[in-house]
Amino acid sequence: MVLEATVLIIDNSEWSRNGDYTPSRFQAQIDSVHYLFSIKTNDNPENTVGVIANAGETPEVLVSLTADLGVLLKGMYGLGVRSESHFDTGIQIAQLVLKHRANKYQKQRIIAFTASPIDADEKALVKLGKKLKKNGVSIDVVNFGEHAANETKLAAFVEAANNNETSHLVTIPPGPHVLSEQIRASPIVGASGSAGGGGGFDFGVDADMDPELALALRMSLQDEEERQRRGAAAQPIGEPSSAGQQRAGDDGDAVMEDLDEDEQIRRAIQMSLMESEQDGASGSAGDAMANDDLVASLIGSLPGVDPNDPALQSALGSDSTKNNTDSSKNKDKSDDK
Repeated sequence: MVLEATVLIIDNSEWSRNGDYTPSRFQAQIDSVHYLFSIKTNDNPENTVGVIANAGETPEVLVSLTADLGVLLKGMYGLGVRSESHFDTGIQIAQLVLKHRANKYQKQRIIAFTASPIDADEKALVKLGKKLKKNGVSIDVVNFGEHAANETKLAAFVEAANNNETSHLVTIPPGPHVLSEQIRASPIVGASGSAGGGGGFDFGVDADMDPELALALRMSLQDEEERQRRGAAAQPIGEPSSAGQQRAGDDGDAVMEDLDEDEQIRRAIQMSLMESEQDGASGSAGDAMANDDLVASLIGSLPGVDPNDPALQSALGSDSTKNNTDSSKNKDKSDDK
């Protein structure tokens, strides 16, 4: 779990009114901000997230770095569409917000949405990207809306800011998809996005919809893995593991499938007889022990009889030996038949 402070930059310019993304460019960003806030704060309880709106006369800090969802909702309440976007100025303000973060151990990251043409030239953006790299700030850019016009500039900007593949440019063309779902599958979210099975969720559960269930499943999986490791460590050397026994059983099933029908029937009869003999042997031993206990209890209940008398113990021992011999002879006769 990465300890990180993240500033999200929203492009709320007039270009965000367009409805080529569901339901609109502006609302798609708002939904994505809520999703990213949830992902970041669930990934590490000490993570913090801030929000900047970069349209209007000057970019505005809507939400300072916080892990409180209520503070986020209050800060974004009433946000509307304004005039022009100031992409480069919003990046610089976000860098100042990160510089004054309370926990200096947090890594710094900016996630910027751009839904309108960028006025700054490529040279200025490259210079800004190098400054971010120097200050240890990672940058992720979601390029959508006017993606074709901004592709070249943003690619140069992200390349200048990139340090050990910590910065990313994600271009999302218009379509019937949801913007937050495209971000979920992008490198911006990475391992935090629950990109496992079950439709992109760990254990088939969306951690955003039911975080308690997802946490319980994850803890259960960790407990099971720990139990298996302890079992493997405590297992004597040379004894086949359960996995090895399962593989052996699978190999036996494969061999049975290769045999013809008559041979399979013969093998099945042999296995059934072996199981019956093993059950009979265990049952005989159990019956003998039960009979001995019954005789001992009956003798102890008789008046004037000492169950510890050596002569009585000798007689009982010879009778038990005779019964065991008779049962062995009967078993041998049944085998001869």
